[in-house]
Amino acid sequence: MDEDVSLSSISDDYKAGVPDDLRESYSCQWYLNQVVSHPKIARSAHQRLADMFDYYGREEPETEGEVRYTLASEDPLHDGENVFFGENVHGSIHRYVNKVKSGARGLGPERRIKLLLGPVGSGKSHFDQLVRRYFEDYTRRDAGRMYTFRWVDLCDVIDDQDPSDDTVRSPMNQDPLVLLPRDSRERVLGKANENLGTNYTLRNDQALDPESAFYLEKLLDHYDDDFETVLSNHVEIVRLVADENRRECIETFEPKDKKNQDETELTGDINYSKLAIYGESDPRAFDYSGALCNANRGIFSGEELLKLQREFLYDFLHATQEGTIKPRNNPRIDIDQVIVGRSNMPEYRDKRDDEKMEAFNDRTKRIDYPYVLEYEAEADIYERLLENADIDDITVEPHTLEMAALFAVLTRIQEPTEHDINRMQKAKVYNGEAAAADDFDPEKLRDEGDQRAQESEGMDGVSPRFLADEIAEAITDAVPREQEYISPLTVLSYIEENLEHHGSVDTDRLGDYGAFIGEVRDEYEDRAIEDVRHALAYDLDEIREQGEKYMDHVMAYINDETVEDDVAGEEKAPDETFMRAVEEQLDIPDERKDDFRQEVSNWVGRRARQKESFSPKDNERLRRALERKLWEDKKHNINYSALVNTGEIDDEDRSEWVAALEDRGYSEGGAMEVLEFAGAKVAKDEMQDDE
Repeated sequence: MDEDVSLSSISDDYKAGVPDDLRESYSCQWYLNQVVSHPKIARSAHQRLADMFDYYGREEPETEGEVRYTLASEDPLHDGENVFFGENVHGSIHRYVNKVKSGARGLGPERRIKLLLGPVGSGKSHFDQLVRRYFEDYTRRDAGRMYTFRWVDLCDVIDDQDPSDDTVRSPMNQDPLVLLPRDSRERVLGKANENLGTNYTLRNDQALDPESAFYLEKLLDHYDDDFETVLSNHVEIVRLVADENRRECIETFEPKDKKNQDETELTGDINYSKLAIYGESDPRAFDYSGALCNANRGIFSGEELLKLQREFLYDFLHATQEGTIKPRNNPRIDIDQVIVGRSNMPEYRDKRDDEKMEAFNDRTKRIDYPYVLEYEAEADIYERLLENADIDDITVEPHTLEMAALFAVLTRIQEPTEHDINRMQKAKVYNGEAAAADDFDPEKLRDEGDQRAQESEGMDGVSPRFLADEIAEAITDAVPREQEYISPLTVLSYIEENLEHHGSVDTDRLGDYGAFIGEVRDEYEDRAIEDVRHALAYDLDEIREQGEKYMDHVMAYINDETVEDDVAGEEKAPDETFMRAVEEQLDIPDERKDDFRQEVSNWVGRRARQKESFSPKDNERLRRALERKLWEDKKHNINYSALVNTGEIDDEDRSEWVAALEDRGYSEGGAMEVLEFAGAKVAKDEMQDDE
């Protein structure tokens, strides 16, 4: 029997994920002792969520900057399935967490709606969902544990108590501390805070929910105000875990009918099954099933929140500012939860400009959640989607995802105006390409882009969903044609053909988008040409030899030393002509050569300290320069007529070229396509240069 599919192993896995005390019950005295010795069990929702982000790990920036949280950058719970990409996206996540942490310290955001604002398909809903999944997991762990209480043996004391209600769990899942009188509660929390050791303070000034207050009053009356006897005989403490499916501590809300919205969906309503038993004004006849009730102690997530009617949104004013809800048929109820809303741009702009929404807008903390603006990070999104798909029979050729992503980024960034730079160069600066970034400050470009966009740059443009759809269609169509690969040219054609037919694409910008596709094709041609040159002239040993020579001469130049001549064995000054021949392949001007050489020297020093030898793959810029120089050295010995006239290609030459391209990730068919597409261009350019 396969142990992985045995009931025994499945049972063991299940038990491993269940808290040890999930089925246990404890006394109130036990809980008071726990609060003093393990104060974090009494955290507020903001405090617990803030600690959750740190619990799963964080990566601090080397200098001033934004923290990366592991649950979003690595997703350890799901083996990386939900990783988020892009510096600006992780910046949005950092700002979201900061709002939660500020709320944990009582600085104000705990009384605000955290509004994730972004264009369709930017990933804000996915991030919100991931946070909810991690909150569920965190509350099942010892570090995130929390407790609530239940009333027991009520029928022994309350004459009209329905037998089915002999045991009643706290309908709002409140912290057991709310059972204590306020003065006593403050005394317990004072002791707990002495042992807390955090930058926030435990507070709890909530009142019991109306039903629990009813039971407490009845029991105190019966026991002549003997508070200890009431809690000892009729209250049990139980473990509380967040569970969205069971609507406990997590609630995702979207109104059932946007044209006929009812506040009871948020705040609860009369429990008509209990009305005949208890009567209309009895708090036991209230149904605590409103979304804000279900989310207590955890997270309320409002889907497309700003599509709600204005009057309906007013319920959030009390929920945020006062931490209460005011049901139509019940006294007010105190709540403790992180209220998160999600909205797309059109709804936000509509509500922002509505003067009657001023109070609501004032209670909102906006977190912009834009599209990714680094095209390699955007390509990682498509790569992750393909990893989870069944495409073993199709090869995605080199540059395919990057070129689709580059087009997407071009539609999202603002046209630069205050710098001598075009949109394509700006996209490369954002992507961190050193050659593009040498003369431009990415932060200044981002600031300018945000100012021009009036919100954050990247809040409009083509969504990842559209690009993913076109990539998927290209793959699907390749199968019946028995084509074993898709290339950048294929995907760009699909994008171009379907732009005007996609509902999320701004038709006013179709002309611009068509021009961007042309620019991306030109960029791909440049990359394809470089790949073909690599295939025609690549020699790893020679590149390594030239790289070592360049490094030796650079180190001698930096240290004002000499180098030994390989032939004569004499000491000579560093070969300036040779070094410049390498550097010119990266368009490094003479006045910037010292900066580049210092960069290489620093890199060599780090490698030496780590006791690692040079490999051309280890320094992308230097590798590219050496490959280009090798091409310049060898290009005069290549049979270009064979590339122009494919029928003349010798089988041996073709096999060598195809094999070299396959080493770069091409399939055989893709290698032949790129030889035909770019090889002829290379040949014609070089043959013209020789004329």
